[in-house]
Amino acid sequence: MTTADHEFEIKKSEDEWRSALTPEQFQVLRQHGTERPRTSSLDKEYSHGTYACAGCGLPLFSSDTKFDSGTGWPSFFKPIEGSIETTTDRSLFMTRVETHCRRCGGHLGHVFEDGPKPTGQRYCMNGVALKFIPG
Repeated sequence: MTTADHEFEIKKSEDEWRSALTPEQFQVLRQHGTERPRTSSLDKEYSHGTYACAGCGLPLFSSDTKFDSGTGWPSFFKPIEGSIETTTDRSLFMTRVETHCRRCGGHLGHVFEDGPKPTGQRYCMNGVALKFIPG
């Protein structure tokens, strides 16, 4: 959620975000962009570890919840509890559920109801919005 009525723990000006992020990260995390499918090395990363927000480092997903959705974006069936917030995205002439980092408000991707058990959810994330931490 990046609306003016919501306060995030981490607050930076647009210039501060531009300085802290790569242009691709800024475009996705701060401007709600989407990376091209199959461009992120994290899509095929299956090592044990944690996927954190590339903007603020908050742990978002465990590698135990990652699966190959075939979409070309890193996908997970469950976030780490309390790490993700959602809003309604009505762009592109459709309604989707947009996911954000709860700490910095960075746009991560969308969640869909076509994922595997046990949740049935597919958190389709932009790889550039994530940082993989092995371990």
